[in-house]
Amino acid sequence: MTQSRNLLGEFLKSRRERLQPADVGIAGGYGRRRTPGLRREEVAEMANVSTTWYTWLEQGRDVAASREVMESIARVLLLSHDERLHVMRLSGFGDLPDWSEQQLASPIEPGLQKIIDQLPYPSIIVNRRTEIIAWNRQAPRFLYDFLEDPVMGRNMVWSLFMNPYLRNRVLNWEDFAEYSAAILRSYHGQSKGDPWYETFVQRLSKESAEFAARWDRHNVKEKQTQPFLLNHPDFGELSFEINTFGHINGNEDLHCCVYSPIAGTGTEEKLVKGQATLTVEQ
Repeated sequence: MTQSRNLLGEFLKSRRERLQPADVGIAGGYGRRRTPGLRREEVAEMANVSTTWYTWLEQGRDVAASREVMESIARVLLLSHDERLHVMRLSGFGDLPDWSEQQLASPIEPGLQKIIDQLPYPSIIVNRRTEIIAWNRQAPRFLYDFLEDPVMGRNMVWSLFMNPYLRNRVLNWEDFAEYSAAILRSYHGQSKGDPWYETFVQRLSKESAEFAARWDRHNVKEKQTQPFLLNHPDFGELSFEINTFGHINGNEDLHCCVYSPIAGTGTEEKLVKGQATLTVEQ
């Protein structure tokens, strides 16, 4: 629980510091401000808890908190739906699976591979570490060739920030990078007992200032439909919509991402042309 408490404290602090008094209807209060954001005293008063208790909460101390109190704090900090889910999970009021290395290393079921092989669009199966563990032949052909680097190349977040091909050719890179970092932070908060996250984040933060800046914002997101726009070297601009299907066969660690062409962009026609090329190459 220590890691969850620390993550919760860091997150609450980041959300408090982004707010201005006017955002929550405070005209003045508590004298001159030397630091940005709300003060702990202000959050505590509006949430009807003591300043000392709230301070301890942000410091990651072992304090008892009811669901009602955490929901009150979430309302005071104007948290989004995804941010509220994040806070409630870290507070112990949501499922936090204890992922094991055995779970993560389990081979993909042959039936799942057959399913994505039959899909006409680029499709991958990914775990909560954003590691690609299964794919159809369209995925490396139309997205990026993650098979070139069988280790870090198969981690979607690492590749997004460290692969020059993606950095230069993803047309909505800024938005997609923001979304991806927020998804990873949400997974981090949900995956207690997995030290991989701390090691991965430290390494990527050292290698990529762009990732480090986004990670420090403490933004979190749940999976949702997301555009992925790519300037492909062979087919030109490709416009996809990523649809995600989770909780595969009872395994909460796995989800399938299907890159569906956005209608009216010509992407569908380009995929058909590319499929013909793949068939000839076989």
